[in-house]
Amino acid sequence: MSEKLNLSFEEAMEKLEEVVEKLEQGDVPLEKAISMFQEGMTLSKLCHDKLKTVEQSMDRILHEDGKVEQTTFQED
Repeated sequence: MSEKLNLSFEEAMEKLEEVVEKLEQGDVPLEKAISMFQEGMTLSKLCHDKLKTVEQSMDRILHEDGKVEQTTFQED
């Protein structure tokens, strides 16, 4: 599982999409489906955490004078 934590956002999203696609087909045995669901949740959390980190980085705006302003972008 630790190898999944080293995935890039794009790699994690690709694997998550593969898991979802397989689960949506509905022909996965129950125990395998549970394992895949757990894997999907781990990948989902990884993607969420990476997006949160980027969001926090984006909340800083660099002005022409070199000063950094902390802002918060609101979700609609």
